[in-house]
Amino acid sequence: MRIRHDWTREEIRQVYHLPLPELIFQAQTAHRAFHKPEEVELCRLLSIKTGGCPEDCGYCSQSAHHKAGIARQELLNPAEVLETARQAQAEGATRFCMGAAWRQISDGKDFERVLEMVRGVAALHMEVCCTLGMLTESQARRLKEAGLTAYNHNLDTSPEFYGNIVSTRVYEDRLETIAHVRQAGITVCSGGILGMGESEEDRIGLLQELSQLDPHPESVPINMLVPNEGTPMEHAEPLDPLVMVRAIATARILMPASRVRLAAGRRQMSPEAVALCFLAGANSIFTGEKLLTTPNPGPDADQRLLENLGMRAMQSA
Repeated sequence: MRIRHDWTREEIRQVYHLPLPELIFQAQTAHRAFHKPEEVELCRLLSIKTGGCPEDCGYCSQSAHHKAGIARQELLNPAEVLETARQAQAEGATRFCMGAAWRQISDGKDFERVLEMVRGVAALHMEVCCTLGMLTESQARRLKEAGLTAYNHNLDTSPEFYGNIVSTRVYEDRLETIAHVRQAGITVCSGGILGMGESEEDRIGLLQELSQLDPHPESVPINMLVPNEGTPMEHAEPLDPLVMVRAIATARILMPASRVRLAAGRRQMSPEAVALCFLAGANSIFTGEKLLTTPNPGPDADQRLLENLGMRAMQSA
């Protein structure tokens, strides 16, 4: 199967609008060409610095612009982070992700502590991912030297709709940080959020932007908006789970070698809807009862789900 980076919007539109059985069949065909269909990567996401972010992302409870009632928490101690990583590893996670509510991390004491965290988690032989906001080239290089495996920087939505969600930066800022990550030799984790009031065409535009990155992001998280009280999107209309299924299947066809992660929003979905997402090509989930500040199913619930589906956790990164 040939990997392409030149998908047009019309081609993606045709894929996205296929009858669902045909769409899932094509996604499964692409999935099986690169992945074991019964395996799911388990990732754990920890907020290492919470709240007070100067960005105004309309979906985020950690923005200083919103009154979402999130308690501000300064940067965690590296020893505490390492203990959480060990627990996550014991529960089957092979990737440990650390998120900090910064627009852009500054060089200095905090960055040195993050580098210490990265070195500690890397020593556990886990994949190590960070999402710290925008990065300079030199910061990306230093994270790579510390052992960082992946960097998350979501595109969120289409270029056309992005300004409706965030006004404190522009789309090109996102792409620039992704380029810095690539130049440093770190793998890219980048996806988006569905259910923010975007149109179907915006979803197609997001998938096109991701598919045109060369190489494709190694990890593509597809999130369902979890409306947070106190944010501009607290009253957003609930998303039909079949929209998630279509987006995941289309992402799988466009980026067949990537891990497609069913990320935030699983608690709003039935087990049957989650199973459809796996059939559509999702092969990665976040485990643990919280994703930064968002509720998530617990490890026991995930284990039961995988057992019921006859699936299993990926054993090594």
